[in-house]
Amino acid sequence: MFTTFRGGQSGGWKVTSIARVKGETLPRVAALSVIASDAIALPLLPSQTAWRLAGVASNLRYTEREEKDKLTAVQAGLGRPEATHAALIPIRKTPAWWELTQEERRKIFEDKSQHIAGTLKFLPAIARQLYHSRDLGVPFDFLTWFEFAPEHDGLFDELVGVLRASEEWTYVEREVDVRVEREV
Repeated sequence: MFTTFRGGQSGGWKVTSIARVKGETLPRVAALSVIASDAIALPLLPSQTAWRLAGVASNLRYTEREEKDKLTAVQAGLGRPEATHAALIPIRKTPAWWELTQEERRKIFEDKSQHIAGTLKFLPAIARQLYHSRDLGVPFDFLTWFEFAPEHDGLFDELVGVLRASEEWTYVEREVDVRVEREV
């Protein structure tokens, strides 16, 4: 199952900001559509879509059983009615990251950067889903979608601050932070 994020003139989420974190940003758009389907969703009207990113929710690659069990016990699902704020954070890692073995990446991901252990405290307030896109021909390796209630905006900023301060983030070549609010 693919998930396609289309930035354009209309969609279920109103874009409140697009910030360049590292590397090239994305063009400013008014709205974001999130479409889950068996194929990468094409633009309805290409003139109304400035960009399209797609990914696949896949198996967990750097997570051990005990960590997965802890995550499953506390994480919330997407689509909660109170979670009217969200963020799409596409990331591309450096070639140096991909030259590492999976074991070396795991050591940086969790042993050094505490990607899972250090972020458990933000759950269940913030729900998230990681989409893999490295092999789909889009300009990012990962697309992370986060949803949260408006009162957790500051908590979300703290979460991304923790992740961006880690050793793992030194391997990020491009990152864009797209903030949205659900149209009601």
